[in-house]
Amino acid sequence: MLEYEQALWSKGVELVAGVDEAGRGPLAGPVVAAAVILPRGTALSGVRDSKRLSPAARLACYDDIVFNALSIGVGVVSHHEIDRTNILRASFRAMRLALADLDPKPEWVLVDGHAIPKLTVPQYGMVSGDSRSLSIAAASIVAKITRDALMERLDEQYPVYGFARHKGYTTRAHLDALKRHGPCEVHRYSFRPVREAALLAEGRSAQGRYRSSP
Repeated sequence: MLEYEQALWSKGVELVAGVDEAGRGPLAGPVVAAAVILPRGTALSGVRDSKRLSPAARLACYDDIVFNALSIGVGVVSHHEIDRTNILRASFRAMRLALADLDPKPEWVLVDGHAIPKLTVPQYGMVSGDSRSLSIAAASIVAKITRDALMERLDEQYPVYGFARHKGYTTRAHLDALKRHGPCEVHRYSFRPVREAALLAEGRSAQGRYRSSP
């Protein structure tokens, strides 16, 4: 998990940031990215791709990362921007925001997936980077924990959708709630299931207006 970091450290590059995002697939809420710079020679037991960890293990790893990291940055891009641009552009913007939030600034960036457009810092994008780089895995955990907390807050505002349980992902319970209640203002209307639910709700509303008309 430190092969890429060690290669850079051996060349005198001390500040290596891993960056990853959480929330590309959900139907609601923001996309969140995190960037993490670990000290040279760091060993974080148990840190791996956040999707492979239980919630309890993920939280324990998060505490370990926060305690050991040289710097952590977070970037959040709203559902409005996701709808206005698209999820890929919004994810890259969240990553750039997370990197800009780092102090000290990175000398090199390891990215989960494809390289980030318009980034001025040297970078290397790698498929399944959260399984190959400790820095990226750490970033994936921070991004996931941060986004989950945001979705739990949204659950308090919009309890009928169950955001605290599924975090906005396309579960059966979420789709059923969308059909029953229609989308709320934090849903991503550029995503097809949300558009379809909005049309369904609009049709029901139009029927109700027709029936109540004199």
